[in-house]
Amino acid sequence: MKQLIYATILSFIISIIIGPIILPILRKLKFGQSIREDGPKSHIKKSGTPTMGGIIIMIAVFISSMFFAGESGDLILAMIVSLGFGIIGFIDDFIIIVLKRNLGLRAYQKLIGQFIIAAIVAVYAAKHPYIGTSLLIPFTSEYLNLGVFYIPLTIFVVVGVANSVNLTDGLDGLAAGVTLIVTSFFALASLGLGYTGLTIFSGTITGACLGFLRFNFFPAQVFMGDTGSLALGGAVAALAVLTRMQLFLPLVGGIYMVETLSVIIQVASFKLTGKRVFKMSPLHHHFELKGIHETKVVYGFWVVGLILALISMLAISIY
Repeated sequence: MKQLIYATILSFIISIIIGPIILPILRKLKFGQSIREDGPKSHIKKSGTPTMGGIIIMIAVFISSMFFAGESGDLILAMIVSLGFGIIGFIDDFIIIVLKRNLGLRAYQKLIGQFIIAAIVAVYAAKHPYIGTSLLIPFTSEYLNLGVFYIPLTIFVVVGVANSVNLTDGLDGLAAGVTLIVTSFFALASLGLGYTGLTIFSGTITGACLGFLRFNFFPAQVFMGDTGSLALGGAVAALAVLTRMQLFLPLVGGIYMVETLSVIIQVASFKLTGKRVFKMSPLHHHFELKGIHETKVVYGFWVVGLILALISMLAISIY
């Protein structure tokens, strides 16, 4: 428990310290965010706000993780997965913002990189003597053995979760706040299940997100960009896989799931019927366009995320 607290505090302090150093650099380099023309009109004033702030999170997580890593292979792998996804996001952000190519990386290019990283963690977990191909079933002490289906399904989960967090990053403080709650759950769950390294890694993500909120909450001084959202998504996915709690993701990561489903429903509905179910997707923009202020939407999602995390704790406490 002490190491968890120390890791969380260290990561928080690092992000708070380097934030004021990174922000002026991003402004000087003119790494400003472009705002969707079809988005909420209240977002127009955000145009030019520095993005790629996920660098702050990545640095804090890397330094604090390495400080406490010791010989924990799980922690090191989780960090590599997170940073790997973050690097893909960084390249995408860099192409869009610096090279002025609006499309950034092609979808297939991003997916190739993501699938490679996901495959690495899936194979590692499947071959690991203490992880294997079994998943803990929520609200029971039973495990579901996926056998030969484990690796392809785990790859799908890792890539899906990373991109779900990316979709959630659309309002000031939303993705960082929700992820802070999710990784707090994994910190306590990992601690209870005896995954010391992953407990520490969860703490570093939690601390980094908490510190980043100092600069990202409304009105945001910086956005995390794909650099941060994909790094956080990779971290959450890695934690779920390495603790054998993939089946908990629809519950504890319910906000991510709903945001993704809203996009899928919107696209499917428009292609099939020519009509939109939501005023705009992802779901957080729908509520904004209904007249709910951005901060109230964020607070609401945080509260729902917290409730889901508490229910998830009940689901694992039975074990």
